[in-house]
Amino acid sequence: MKRIQLTLLLILAGTTILFAQEFKLKGNIKDTNGEVVPFASVYVKNTTKGTSANVDGIYALALNKGTFTIVYKAIGFKAIEKNISITEEMIENTVLSPESYTLTGVTIDGNAEDPAYEIIRQAIKKRKQHLTEVPAYTADVYIKGVQKLVGAPKKFFGRDIQKTLNLDTNRKGILYLSESTSIFSFELPDKIHEEMISSKVAGRNNAFSFNKASDLIINFYQNILLENTLSARGFVSPIADNALSFYKYKLLGVINENGQTINKIEVIAKRAHDPAFNGIIYINDNSWHLVNANVYLTKSSGVNLIDTLKISQQFLKVEKTYMPSSINFQFNGNVLGFKFEGYYAGVYSNYNIDPKFPKNYFNGEILKVTKAVNKKDSLFWLNNRPIPLTAEESRDYIRKDSIAALKTSKRYLDSLEKANNKLGPFKLLITGYTLNNRYDKKSLRFDPILPALFYNTVEGFGMRYGITYTKRLEYGEFYQIRPEVRYGLSNKELTASLSGTYYYDAVKRASITASAGSGIFDLNNLGTMSLMGNSINSLLFETNFSKFYKKEFVNIGTSRELANGLMGSIKVDYAKNYNLVNTTGFKIKDLKGETFTSNNPFTPETESPLFPTYESFSINASLTYTFGQNYMTMPDRKIYLESKSPSISLWYKKGIKGVMSSDVDYDLIAAEIYQNRISAGLWGYSSIVIGAGKFLNNDQVYYPEFKHFRGNNSLFGLPNMRKFLFLDFYLFSTDREYFEAHFEHNFSGRFSSKIPILRKLKLEELVGVSYLSQPLKRNYTEFYFGLQRLIFRAAYGFAYDGNKRINHGFRLSYGL
Repeated sequence: MKRIQLTLLLILAGTTILFAQEFKLKGNIKDTNGEVVPFASVYVKNTTKGTSANVDGIYALALNKGTFTIVYKAIGFKAIEKNISITEEMIENTVLSPESYTLTGVTIDGNAEDPAYEIIRQAIKKRKQHLTEVPAYTADVYIKGVQKLVGAPKKFFGRDIQKTLNLDTNRKGILYLSESTSIFSFELPDKIHEEMISSKVAGRNNAFSFNKASDLIINFYQNILLENTLSARGFVSPIADNALSFYKYKLLGVINENGQTINKIEVIAKRAHDPAFNGIIYINDNSWHLVNANVYLTKSSGVNLIDTLKISQQFLKVEKTYMPSSINFQFNGNVLGFKFEGYYAGVYSNYNIDPKFPKNYFNGEILKVTKAVNKKDSLFWLNNRPIPLTAEESRDYIRKDSIAALKTSKRYLDSLEKANNKLGPFKLLITGYTLNNRYDKKSLRFDPILPALFYNTVEGFGMRYGITYTKRLEYGEFYQIRPEVRYGLSNKELTASLSGTYYYDAVKRASITASAGSGIFDLNNLGTMSLMGNSINSLLFETNFSKFYKKEFVNIGTSRELANGLMGSIKVDYAKNYNLVNTTGFKIKDLKGETFTSNNPFTPETESPLFPTYESFSINASLTYTFGQNYMTMPDRKIYLESKSPSISLWYKKGIKGVMSSDVDYDLIAAEIYQNRISAGLWGYSSIVIGAGKFLNNDQVYYPEFKHFRGNNSLFGLPNMRKFLFLDFYLFSTDREYFEAHFEHNFSGRFSSKIPILRKLKLEELVGVSYLSQPLKRNYTEFYFGLQRLIFRAAYGFAYDGNKRINHGFRLSYGL
């Protein structure tokens, strides 16, 4: 009996497989002139099953045996329906005719408003309804990304570009080719979850694609699009609430498609430099849905990094609404002589607009990538790739995958290291030298010599030099060991330390750190100036801003993620601390009116000790929580994404008297709330930091244990939201209570883009205010305004102590 049941099961399974077998419907899509129609949509009528042609107009659609009505559709062309019976793999080539939109029945008076404006007004009225009419959905998403060089200089910084980037003899070729399939889920207002099913990156068999369906989302029902991507401000949608202030419209014609009247409307940016699109949109005359869009942005629109971005979005009717069936981003640009172009294409299919999500399905994980997604073989991709590869892309996969297999061999890696590990003067002096062993996943990095050299009035000319050994383990884990020495020629003081890090869980961002030795440190534990910055100021301008002390120490700490968005850390530290004094007054030129100050910031004219030699034992614990934290889970790590919600941090530090002869006795508790890039739409974005703290017990606190602030005494500095522009580096540190706040708004070119001479520079205007209250500075306030471009900024500010202005001037900064 059991054998009969087994036989029946096998017959049933075989029959199911037979009937479920899929065949490929293939072909090419061209126009009436014989030119290919790239990225045309091909789908089964009255379903959400479909695909997209590739850039060469070639398509492939997997179908079960049966008869289907296949719809061929592309923006600018009339849709065609074909009844096709599938019994085996077959080829069906298609010719699309240009769309025949007419103005028949539309009256346009030369002095009257174009009819497009009333259509747009109706679409704007329906914008919010259409934005929320699908509360949730799931879809299968396929993404292909291609980036290639179409021109490049022969050499760059002395390196042969053709060989370095594996280009052809014309210095052209694909730099990046990747594909992925995933299941994408969405729920209003902005909940996202995506699970990657497969991933493939040319030439990187063990890599995982960073394709995300959420990156391809562009919803024209939103007022502002592409914000904080290619532009900090974003771009106004053609059907935004305020679109009429940014666009002109022209009705190009109407057509009846499947009983629906579709309006073809040209959208034109009113001003060349407005953050607005140009192109064509298609609007249903009955429901006022957007049914297609073909628009573009240029550098004059405010796009950064690229010259032109073309966006083509096609929609599919799903029940009573329209959902995207395909999206295509095409781009090109030229940076330092490197001419590039490429595209990202997404195909959406198998929509479910009434899904039932389990509880806590949306938990902040917007993308999940498992270890198996890059293990799919060529047969899988042959059967599941919606957009066929072009001939160039096929060759790129074959060539790079064969090279990738070679590159994993010890013989190849040894030969590669032999070339890359050559020591040259540029590496030795400027960038640092790394001795790599990729096969064993270990490296030895030597610090560059020139940045290691310094001068200050405590140590004189000196060097701080270190070597870092790194051993990489599986799935993002690694350990690192770094010995470091420091020596000053004037004080003849040699210090040395050894530190180590073991990063043992990349998904939980968990690590253990430890260090021991001796060193020279800034009296302000938040740092004042870089060694190079202080050296330049001391040698050239006779201003020794930085003040130092010595400590002998040993510490150990650990940190890890405790829950999504919640990081915890604890550190135990022992130190013996020594006061230092100036030992040299050397300068290149003696400037009139300038003189070096002592190493005690409170007695600039006298070398008096700031504190006695003392020992300290302390425990420092912290918690940081980010509300609404989104992240991506990769097989080898967890990647946090910038949050739209604030973060809050709590610290507690206790100095314990008597343990290991410790002399300190204090308790400091502090909190801080902060958020970066709070969107203000076309008015840019804001950032804010608010912090407060109090020494609950300060029975014995020495200056290095004080709460310090990020001050600034110099013209130049590094940008930091928590930094004061004019506050002294040291004088207002406290062992009592404090409150500080910082606010900055970046207008992202809102005003400078209207001034021709500034527009080309793409400058961003900014204003800000900082505030501090503590026992010695009850009401200290700074106001500033300035301009920023990439990593450089210039600001002019005013500092007030109460109502009294005590400082003003320029501040320049550079760095990320």
